[in-house]
Amino acid sequence: MSSLPQTEPAFPASHRSRAATTLAAVPPQATASQVWRALGTAGNLRDLYDGGGTTAALDPERLAGLLAVVDARGDNGVTLSVLVQTASALPMLAACASRTGPVRQALEEALSGVSLVALAATDGAAAGSDLTGLGTEVTIGPDELLLTGGKRWITTACEADWLLVLARHRPGRHFTSFTWVLVPATAPGVHIRPADTGLLTGSATGHVELTQVRLPLDHVVGRPGRGMVTFARYMGTERLAGALWTVALTSRVLADTKERLIRRHVDGRPLWHNDAVRQRYAACLVQVRQLRALCESLGERVVRRQDLAAAALLKSAAGLVADPVLAACAQLQGAEGFARDGAQHIRSEAAVLGIGGGVTELVLGTVADNVDTVLAELRS
Repeated sequence: MSSLPQTEPAFPASHRSRAATTLAAVPPQATASQVWRALGTAGNLRDLYDGGGTTAALDPERLAGLLAVVDARGDNGVTLSVLVQTASALPMLAACASRTGPVRQALEEALSGVSLVALAATDGAAAGSDLTGLGTEVTIGPDELLLTGGKRWITTACEADWLLVLARHRPGRHFTSFTWVLVPATAPGVHIRPADTGLLTGSATGHVELTQVRLPLDHVVGRPGRGMVTFARYMGTERLAGALWTVALTSRVLADTKERLIRRHVDGRPLWHNDAVRQRYAACLVQVRQLRALCESLGERVVRRQDLAAAALLKSAAGLVADPVLAACAQLQGAEGFARDGAQHIRSEAAVLGIGGGVTELVLGTVADNVDTVLAELRS
């Protein structure tokens, strides 16, 4: 595995404190690129990686701390942008970067906060869950690459400097038919337009059209034919990150909901003292605490051993926790939940946690495929 630039190791608590200090100076309405630049300039992005920066593996505790700090700002779109880059794009670049060349350049720029990298996997020619059916193609010639196709719903696309594009280099659905290509967002033939949505606006999500994009051969990321293998390895890390964000997001909304329940009175008593309200709230709290415990027990397995079964458990658990908990909070807040950027809006944006990185129902199929292993672990 290729190395990341050197940095001093940081304990999770100190890293979280430094990240909080960094973002305290960033305006509340800052864009994804502004938040990313601040984190990179302060060294918070390099701090995420263990071994003093000698490997591309994320430290789960540091990642949890950073996502919690970014989530505390309340812009779910920006948090999503930070999540995808830190958990997928940067580790993939680090694993494939040589000492020089555009892949190394993109990695260095991203870690420094100078550039943003958009992970462009979801294809315009296939459902998001059907990556082997994608229609984006790359021709690997003797002197150059020729890239044509389209990518949809790409996080960070509208602010990205680099696009990490998954493309087909030969016909067929076999996993060896796909390759990653690093595409400058300003390259001739690249056209990016914002996605038509009112949700997660801070994520700079967009659609990408690639029309006869010509690039040097050194823009291939890793070896041709290893695209799906590399993607699977770091999709697990992104699924862990999604579960960590689910803990941070639901905890934030639960805390806000409790304060609102204390302030609201019925017959002279705070609504918080209603037994039915307290029981429903407590059930949500238990679910989130269980998810956090699952993240703590499986995080190292995901990032160190690329344990895809563990990642599927985390992804499924996050999807099963996020919507019920946020739905309960939105209902407990009553009419206040419909305020601009209120609990109902947050719940809508958090639906990405049950879709991005794999639809919950499909990922549960992976959990079922590993049922014997999971049962053995439970009984050991």
